[in-house]
Amino acid sequence: MKDLEEILAIARSVGWGASYLLRSYYQADINEGNLEIKDKKDGPVTSADLAVNHYILDKLKSSLGDEDFAYMSEETYKALSPEYFNKPWVWIIDPLDGTRDFIDKTGEYAIHLALVKDKRPVLAIVACPELEKLYYAKLGGGTFAETRDGGVKPIKVSDRNQAEDLTLVVSRTHRDQRFNQLLEHLPCKKQKFVGSVGCKIATIIEQEADVYISLSGKSAPKDWDMAAPELILTEAGGQFTHFNGDPLQYNTGDVNQWGGLMASNGHCHAQLCQEAERILAQIDG
Repeated sequence: MKDLEEILAIARSVGWGASYLLRSYYQADINEGNLEIKDKKDGPVTSADLAVNHYILDKLKSSLGDEDFAYMSEETYKALSPEYFNKPWVWIIDPLDGTRDFIDKTGEYAIHLALVKDKRPVLAIVACPELEKLYYAKLGGGTFAETRDGGVKPIKVSDRNQAEDLTLVVSRTHRDQRFNQLLEHLPCKKQKFVGSVGCKIATIIEQEADVYISLSGKSAPKDWDMAAPELILTEAGGQFTHFNGDPLQYNTGDVNQWGGLMASNGHCHAQLCQEAERILAQIDG
């Protein structure tokens, strides 16, 4: 098997290629209005999702093969047997995170690639096509922002450390009454509205926001929503856990990430997790 540096270089190349392809669909749709959209139980799927998914899988498999790696993609995982994912190394892929934002033309959509070993991410790519940026991280190696012209710089979360000074990054949609009640009672009152999870976490590592909360209701975010964003946040100095402090686990046989999840710049993380649990206990009591 190739070493992680070689694999990261391949993943970065695939991330940029996927970014250009996805952006071409986004801009063609603006001009022609011909994006095919199918509504599925977990949200809409477009022809762009499927084309980019095919591109990513084809490029990764042709470079890395099937012997060492399994490939879990939002668009194809249901067609594969559970035994397929028993390999120690699993790619977890979201070809289009933020499909609704892609369709609604907010520009806040992303591509996620994460390599997971023993249920934890060790390598991650989050590409934000409309920002012309790609974020990448390797476990223990820090997080970097790469621009289209090839520029690379290390990136870190903010050092804001008073809960009332922190900015929450939240969705415009996907917010039920219970989640809104939680937000009302948290000490962080400033809010920034951003689409996909990848773009939300990008705002935290770019120091434009500090906290993101996921609270599952009837449905829950999936492995491919969280695996890549988690590593680019934690390697940039942030934290990403369940409210009780437990780490997220991936490729467990259930692709859902149930419960309350807290992502932050790390400085008030435990305090905010405890506060969220206390508030929810009152709401649910």
